[in-house]
Amino acid sequence: MFLERKEKDKLHKGSVLVGYDLGEQYSQISYCILGQEDVDTVATVVGTKQYNIPTMLCKRKGVNQWYYGKDAVKNAEEEDMFPLDGLLSLAKKGEQVVLDGETYDPVALLTLFLKRSMTLMNFIATVEKIGAIMFTVDELDDRMVEVLAQVSANLGLKTVHIYFQSHTESFYGFMLHQPPELWHYQTIACEHDGRRLKIYRMECNKRTTPVVVLIEEQIYETLVIPEEMEDEALKQDACRLADERFLDILHRTCDGRIVSSAYLLGDGFRAGWEEQSLQFLCRNRRVFRGNNLFSRGACYGLLEKLEPGEAGARHVFLGKDKLKSNIGMHVMRQGRESYYALLDAGENWYEVEKECEFLLEGEREIAFVITPLTGKNIETKTVALSGGSNSAPYTRYRLLISMSGPETVKVRVSDLGFGEFFPAGGKVWEETFHV
Repeated sequence: MFLERKEKDKLHKGSVLVGYDLGEQYSQISYCILGQEDVDTVATVVGTKQYNIPTMLCKRKGVNQWYYGKDAVKNAEEEDMFPLDGLLSLAKKGEQVVLDGETYDPVALLTLFLKRSMTLMNFIATVEKIGAIMFTVDELDDRMVEVLAQVSANLGLKTVHIYFQSHTESFYGFMLHQPPELWHYQTIACEHDGRRLKIYRMECNKRTTPVVVLIEEQIYETLVIPEEMEDEALKQDACRLADERFLDILHRTCDGRIVSSAYLLGDGFRAGWEEQSLQFLCRNRRVFRGNNLFSRGACYGLLEKLEPGEAGARHVFLGKDKLKSNIGMHVMRQGRESYYALLDAGENWYEVEKECEFLLEGEREIAFVITPLTGKNIETKTVALSGGSNSAPYTRYRLLISMSGPETVKVRVSDLGFGEFFPAGGKVWEETFHV
């Protein structure tokens, strides 16, 4: 017999959803209203399209006075100031930060920056009234997930709807809400911060149901754009060389493929050096330039989690953070055998978790059915429950299943006994298996 537990409360229409792009150099905040499709990005200067918030703090010497973002950059040169950048890297390393003779927790400093920057949302909604938030970062690993979880817990948010995703998934979320002709074939996004070029190439396998979406990433560290050069001729030569390198990369990326659209992202493209490359990109494809794709994609990702659209229902994104198989159990419900889904393929490994209760009669093991998205090579993983309430005709158990990595499943089963005649023995079984 299977005993289902209640799901979390759903948000009401009109709730404010926030997509926060947390970057090493700059951060951005986009938002939307649940029930509406429009996504806007918060400007640091009202009436402009200045979206970048420098991910930086600055402390005044001898007092507990802190500045963030553009104010931190402006005050950094003053003699009585202690500037601090690289907040994301410092939080990931986890080492204590010494500033103005004091020792600080790097995660607490990152939280301070987030709290200050979130005040930019006050004209839309205070932090306490935000219905859901999605943090997006360049790369997600175990440590980054841990840092974001700590920061989220310290922000004072009143919602349980707090999520994380990589820039890769935010790119997918953004494209999912664009006109179909822009991603009918393949699409690319080229992100350049002036020092590093990262290219995302998205393609859809329309031979599968649902359509499987894959995104390939390539990083090029050598494509550097000169910021300031006194000699104009040397600067032009450097830009021409960068343009030639970028053009070569684009040829290799697009060779033998039909690319419907391309996006140029980041401050690295502001100088307009990519003349030949832009001419190549504009042949038979739509090209867009901007720098708020990831924060907007984070908002669209929230919409898909809370109110999945038709395009989202027809597609599944399989990134490196995704569970590649469906995991469930065969159970008896209302006298009939049925399949109960526990973890769904296409979900981020760090977000999936299921808790339920069930009864066992006689047998003392549970079997998990592992079904890859292809539907082939179905496996069964069995967890033995030995040493529990063996004298009871039935035993009630609580199951908690989650993941500790994209291929590692964690199972925790607790013995709840069966009524007052067969009290719980307190036995707990914990196992992991790979999928």
